[in-house]
Amino acid sequence: MSLHDDAVLVLKGYERQEELCQTYLDHLAARPDGVWKACADGHITASALVIDPERGRVLLTLHKKLRMWLQTGGHCEPGDATLAGAALREGTEESGMPGLSLLPGGPVRLDRHLTPCAWHYDVQYAALAPAGAVEAISDESLDLRWFAYDEVGRVADASVVRLLEAARARL
Repeated sequence: MSLHDDAVLVLKGYERQEELCQTYLDHLAARPDGVWKACADGHITASALVIDPERGRVLLTLHKKLRMWLQTGGHCEPGDATLAGAALREGTEESGMPGLSLLPGGPVRLDRHLTPCAWHYDVQYAALAPAGAVEAISDESLDLRWFAYDEVGRVADASVVRLLEAARARL
């Protein structure tokens, strides 16, 4: 199965945000290359909000290009077999933490937003940090920092706050 096919299956199984989900499915139906960065009309991205539920905190990255506190995530790559795998790869690469595990149940949210490169059709997961994990800043970040749940709204935009709320509801 291709990453495109996996994305369609994941989205067909996603039972929230119906109108936005249909926008994603329409995009993929019209664009066989819709999961790749090269698709100038926009592309699917995968992200993972790294959560440490025992300590009531999330790990955010200060994105190098956007200069915003965001969850880990980014473009799908040719080696990605699934959206979940892409989200986990991005979370691991950008957090520097091996041993992350995705929260069961598939994507937590969808968020479509315009970036300098194109529209991003972001499929958002939540990843649980393993006990004792230590973060390490990647080349894509200016900073990497843990924030208590109640601090996120002061440093990040509404999309990150909505993602955190959805992830916490699933915990």
